[in-house]
Amino acid sequence: MKIFVLYTLARLGIFAAVFGAIWLVVYRQVEWNSINILYTALIAMVASAVIAMLALRRLRDKLAAHIAERSTKAKDAFEARRGVEDSD
Repeated sequence: MKIFVLYTLARLGIFAAVFGAIWLVVYRQVEWNSINILYTALIAMVASAVIAMLALRRLRDKLAAHIAERSTKAKDAFEARRGVEDSD
């Protein structure tokens, strides 16, 4: 669970940094209303997804390994319970 929280916080941090950078660049050039903030957020989402894909590769691989390990444990436990149930 710790790796999931760490990965999620890293993704949110990258998004916040990109959103802030875009906002700083166009702050004086755009009148800020809800639609412009939405466009800025959409652009920041796409840009942060690309950055996260490149920058968080090792963390994402650790998360995937952790999820696979938990999935295997759950599947083994399910099979063990099913085996006990079938033998009765």
